[in-house]
Amino acid sequence: MIAVLVAILILGRLAGSLWLSALNRSEVSRHADAPPPAAAAVMDGPTYSKAVAYTLARSLFGGVTEVFDAVVLAAAVLTGALPALYRGVSGWGSPGSAWAGALFVVICGVLLSLLSLPFDAWEQFRIESRFGFNRTSPGLWAADKAKGLGLGLALGFPVVWALLALVGWVGPLWWVWGAVLVTAVQLVMIVLYPMLILPLFNRLEPLPEGELRARLMALGEKTGFRAASIQVMDGSKRSGHSNAFFTGFGRFRRIVLFDTLVAQLSPLELEAVLAHEIGHYRCGHIPKRLALSTAGLFACLAAVAALAGSAWFNPAFGYPAGAAAPALLLCGLLGGLVTFWLSPLFNGLSRRHEYEADAFARDALGGPEGMVGALRKLAEKNLTNLTPHPWFSAFHYSHPTPFERERALTAAR
Repeated sequence: MIAVLVAILILGRLAGSLWLSALNRSEVSRHADAPPPAAAAVMDGPTYSKAVAYTLARSLFGGVTEVFDAVVLAAAVLTGALPALYRGVSGWGSPGSAWAGALFVVICGVLLSLLSLPFDAWEQFRIESRFGFNRTSPGLWAADKAKGLGLGLALGFPVVWALLALVGWVGPLWWVWGAVLVTAVQLVMIVLYPMLILPLFNRLEPLPEGELRARLMALGEKTGFRAASIQVMDGSKRSGHSNAFFTGFGRFRRIVLFDTLVAQLSPLELEAVLAHEIGHYRCGHIPKRLALSTAGLFACLAAVAALAGSAWFNPAFGYPAGAAAPALLLCGLLGGLVTFWLSPLFNGLSRRHEYEADAFARDALGGPEGMVGALRKLAEKNLTNLTPHPWFSAFHYSHPTPFERERALTAAR
């Protein structure tokens, strides 16, 4: 019975996702030869046509990827392959040992990630290259994947081991201590990421002295946002896409700008982008998101503990009852089948935060011009889809569309 239910959930999520993508392609195609009037302020005709082609190419490829992922997921949870692997790995240690369980979870994660590599490579070297975004070489791409795998093993194995060890150390309430542990690790990583991990992939250099740095530092002082430094990241060696973010907290806080962003935007527009990021901080979005993430973590680990302790869950998939490692893996694999349908709620909250950060940037700069200009240029340079279907947007967009953001920015004027 459980296998039938899981199969229905997998097919339902796949059907829903493919249907939303088809709706979006239809909406984009409908506007291909008749763009909305507002598009003229963002892109010229050839660029708009290129953006349409980019959106359609990514959508069609995404559909193929989703079908493949659904097949892999079904094979992983509904066949005896992974239970056989679990029995084999469990034989390397004492019954129920935490390190053997952690090794099983990590091996499964590595195997599943390896299966996606051909799709990642196709997207990078065919689609992104076709539209002028790819700037990475096969060697750099392979090195990035190897580094990512190494970091995943170095960081993931100890955390999973600790979670499973807590089962034996503290008993039924292991999930409470486990959630506290993972939350602590996440907070530590927020501090360590820009100092130890990000430099493994990208070169970070201080923003040079000059007008731009003076304007951005003055903006930080004006808005009560003190950062340890403003750094420029060499994102252009991998992609033509641009971005900005800040990381860390307290005296470890850093502002990071992609070099592509610095090259594409004017000083006023860069001020607006920075003011937007500061807006997230000043509006309290970061602690709110951390609190929501932590609540979700507690709920997930509580579900793992309850399901692992049940007499029916693990055996339904071919694993022994009471084993925490298989339950942890299964919840990780199957959780997306449920959370997908909650995406509009999470995205709705994220969009509200984006509107608030935009409004903060507008007020900090005394008008919407800088933010509107930045949004238009970023949409043009990134070939943003200007006409997404509303339902597709609700499920997949954590940010409002450029037109929605511009309307909100200018509505109060």
